[in-house]
Amino acid sequence: MRALITGGAGFIGSHLADRLVAQGATVWALDDLSTGTRANVAHLDRTPRFRLVEGSVLDPALVDNLVAQCDVVYHLAAAVGVRRILAEPRRSIEVNLHGTEHVLAAAARHGRPVLVASTSEVYGKNAGGPLREDDDAIVGSTRTTRWLYAITKAADECLALAYARETGLPVVVVRLFNTIGPRQTGAYGMVVPRLVDQALRGAPLTVYGDGQQTRCFTYVDDALAAMQALMATPAARGDVFNVGQPREVTIERLATLIRELAGSDSPIAYIPYEQAYGAGFEDMRRRVPDISKLQRLTGFVPRVPLEEALRRIIEHAKSVHGQRPAP
Repeated sequence: MRALITGGAGFIGSHLADRLVAQGATVWALDDLSTGTRANVAHLDRTPRFRLVEGSVLDPALVDNLVAQCDVVYHLAAAVGVRRILAEPRRSIEVNLHGTEHVLAAAARHGRPVLVASTSEVYGKNAGGPLREDDDAIVGSTRTTRWLYAITKAADECLALAYARETGLPVVVVRLFNTIGPRQTGAYGMVVPRLVDQALRGAPLTVYGDGQQTRCFTYVDDALAAMQALMATPAARGDVFNVGQPREVTIERLATLIRELAGSDSPIAYIPYEQAYGAGFEDMRRRVPDISKLQRLTGFVPRVPLEEALRRIIEHAKSVHGQRPAP
């Protein structure tokens, strides 16, 4: 099999590349290296079945050329992270909308099956749950930059489903719920790598708001297993699936777990959202996936519990950066 991964040098994309190469596939990873890094895939340079292509999904000719050479497409490229969205809203909109348009158009021209990675952000401020794929999205005003990610990814989903209906494109959409693992960076607002870095440095663990907001964290290996299972299931085509670990945890408890597992005595510091992100920032209190639809179709069960996921992330961080002394 020949696979194209857009965003292939990013956190999730690089792990998918590892998995596909190990399974015998030839992999092209397209990445503009804006948030992905060469270091994430440097270990794959030793295999002739992997190639990193530095370029953008905003280049339709490049996308078309790569799609034409492959058998399957995993479209993971997107503007990611709350901080990056707030800092570069126009660029984020262009990448999420036009990039997906280029990938879907090329896949339709060449008849290639494609997975589109969406996000639990599309549910917006819907604090009900567990959230099903057909539940309503509740997003804030377009004047609040925070919501452009949710809106653009929802538009990506609509476009993917429109291609499926009108052209028969074999496309699967997955809504990822807080995927975590080694290689993820905290530079763009991701909470787990940020807290792990702080714990290992002996710095205060910064928890935004009161820390009682809840999330569900999915280890990257589980997320990839679900994605591949869906791509191997013809009945999944033309549909949307939640991919996540249904266990709910407060961010305060998450910080406490990371501190304990890292053997750190860092204090927990509560930071107002306005201080972290600026005035007018909005967050959601709860986000929990209902994955029964995914389970019924594929038999998927997440296998890595949160504590084990955090242990692996902490050990990886130590191996890369060393156990740094407290400041």
